[in-house]
Amino acid sequence: MKVQFENQFKHVAIIMDGNGRWAEARAHSRVWGHIRGSRIVSEIVEEADDLNVESLTLYAFSTENWSRPLLEVKTLFSLLKKFIKKEKKRILANNIRFKVMGDISALPDETKSLIYDLEGLTKNAKGLKLNFAFGYGGRDEIIKSVNCFIKKNPGKELTKEDLAENLLIPDIKDVDLLIRTGGDMRVSNFLLWQIAYAELFFTETKWPEFKRKEFREILFKVNERERRFGATRKSNSLEENENLAEENLRHISDSAASVRGN
Repeated sequence: MKVQFENQFKHVAIIMDGNGRWAEARAHSRVWGHIRGSRIVSEIVEEADDLNVESLTLYAFSTENWSRPLLEVKTLFSLLKKFIKKEKKRILANNIRFKVMGDISALPDETKSLIYDLEGLTKNAKGLKLNFAFGYGGRDEIIKSVNCFIKKNPGKELTKEDLAENLLIPDIKDVDLLIRTGGDMRVSNFLLWQIAYAELFFTETKWPEFKRKEFREILFKVNERERRFGATRKSNSLEENENLAEENLRHISDSAASVRGN
């Protein structure tokens, strides 16, 4: 059953952290933790769809993760491939749009083909926008956006709207809620532009133990927060506040001009 929140969560992002530490605490290899953690993804995707989330972005592999042991890196590659193969039918049946954001050039050709195929099959899907950040870094995305704009518009001044329109997946818009599992309280170079006014929620629960019940509870808790977007009282959106700010600036400028004229 679809749930409608007072503060609609158009875009939820999750840093799926704690797999390795969860496994090591049980005297297993870090790889085992990633394998167990991969089983949680489908459950959370399904719950996000039930909760009427428009976009769900999952941090699967960062640009910094290349420094991890080679076996761990290869396991993460393999798990992405297995997820696509296993969940393809369900993604298509639920009208989910699937995309991967980041540099996937180092992935095996078979995995890249699976990604491109599923992205193509779901490009017109109208349901949940499911995004996997793989080989992704927030700083890198911003730099690429700027360079892309400059290449297309030499000599033109860049605006924040221009930068946003040249991000890897422009239509997922700003993040409303960023969740990080595993206990650490940092954003780790994830969606740095998009999380400017996101609500943040850090849970001690490590990803292999993160369940749909906790995910749902987090959304209900955050829904109770008063989002102000820089204003002094509750506001519906950053865009609404930016429009009010521009109007106030015009009034102040007009008043200043009137004083100078007198």
